[in-house]
Amino acid sequence: MQARRGQNQLNVLFVISGLQVGGSERQLALLASALAKTGMDVAVYSFIDGPVRATLQSSGVEVVLAPGGASAATGGGVNPVAALHLFCVMLRRRPRIVHFLLPAAYLVGGPAAILARIPVRIMSRRSLNNYQQGSPLSALIERRLHRVMSAVLGNSRRVVDQLCNVEQVPREKLGLIYNGVEFGPVGSDVRSRIRASLGIAEDALVFVIVANLIPYKGHRDLIEAFEQAAPQIPAGWRLLIVGRDDGIGTNLRSQVRSARIEPNVLFLGARDDVSDLLAASDVNLLSSHQEGFSNTVLEGMAAQLPAIVTDVGGNPEAILDGECGIVVPPHQPDRLAAAIGRLAGDRSLWLAMGRNALARAREKFSIDSCVARHRELYAALLAGRKPCDIASIRVD
Repeated sequence: MQARRGQNQLNVLFVISGLQVGGSERQLALLASALAKTGMDVAVYSFIDGPVRATLQSSGVEVVLAPGGASAATGGGVNPVAALHLFCVMLRRRPRIVHFLLPAAYLVGGPAAILARIPVRIMSRRSLNNYQQGSPLSALIERRLHRVMSAVLGNSRRVVDQLCNVEQVPREKLGLIYNGVEFGPVGSDVRSRIRASLGIAEDALVFVIVANLIPYKGHRDLIEAFEQAAPQIPAGWRLLIVGRDDGIGTNLRSQVRSARIEPNVLFLGARDDVSDLLAASDVNLLSSHQEGFSNTVLEGMAAQLPAIVTDVGGNPEAILDGECGIVVPPHQPDRLAAAIGRLAGDRSLWLAMGRNALARAREKFSIDSCVARHRELYAALLAGRKPCDIASIRVD
C-alpha cells in the first residue's frame, strides 16, 4: 500500500464526521468508490462508524476509524484523542490531497491538515450555513479555515453564493460541483415485489419522501398538505416516509392520525433499499425548509419520477419547474397540496415530467460527470492552479 501511494500522484484522504446513512455519507460512498475505480488511491477517515463503511470497503476504499467509536464525536465536537489520531494518520499516510465533508470533520481536520503540511486542502459545503447560528465560535473558525484551503466547494449555486457573499470566501477559491447519481435498469419485478411486500396495490398512486425525520425536512408541512389534498387523490394512494427518526417520529404519527390519513401513510424508517422504494413509487417529494443539494431528488430523477420540491438550496437547479416536476415555496402546505392534487389528477402530466427528469439527470447529474470534475480539480490544484482556472467548476 505504501509503495502504491508513493507512485500514484492522485491520492486523496476524505475526512467525514460519521458513516451513518445520510445524504452526504451516501454521496461520499458513491464518489469515493467511483474515484477508486479510475485508479486513484482513495481512503476515508471517519470519526464515527456506520453502515456506509461496508459499502466503501466493498468497493476497495480503505476506511480508517477514529478510536473511541461513537464517543469520538459528541455534542458537535470531537474528543482530543480522535483529533490527535487523525493528525497521526495524516503524518503516516502523507496524502497529497485531504478533502473535508461536514462541519465537525472540517473544524478538526482543517487544523490537523495544516500542521501535517498536506499540500492540497479542500472543503466541501453540502448545506446552507444555518447550523452556524447556534455556534458563533465554530462559524469564526470555519471562516478562518477557508483562508488556508486550496479550494472551497459548494454543491449548489445557493451554497456557493452564501460562501462568497456571507462567509467572504475569495471567488478564486470557490468551485461548484453538483452531486452525482448512478443510473441502472430497474425491472418491473422490483416495483411489483416492493409493492407486494408493503401491501400496496399495483395500480395505487404512490408518493415517497426520503429524508431523515428532522424538523427542517418539513414533514409536518407535507402531512398537512396531504390532509388537504386527500379528496383529490385516487383511492388507495400511499405516502412512503423513509428515513431515520431523529426525534420527531412520534409527533408525526400523531399528526397523521389527527389528519385521518393513517391508512395511507407508511413510516418505513431508515432503509438500505432506497432505489427499490423509488422504483416502486410514482412521485418523489421533498418538503425541506433548507437544503444544500439533495441526493434523493437526483435519485428520484434517475428512477424517472417527477418531483414536488420546495424552492430551497439546489432543488430548483435540479427540478425545472413545470418540466421535471413542480417547485413550491417552503413553509406553505397549501401550495404543496395544490401540487399534489395537480399531479394526482393528471397521469399523463406526471409521466411526461418523469421522462424529462430522467433526461435531465443523465445530462447534468451523472456520477461520471461528478467524478470527472473532482479528478480535474485535484490534478489542477496539485499543478498549482486554482478553482477559478478550471472552466468546468469555476463560479462566474
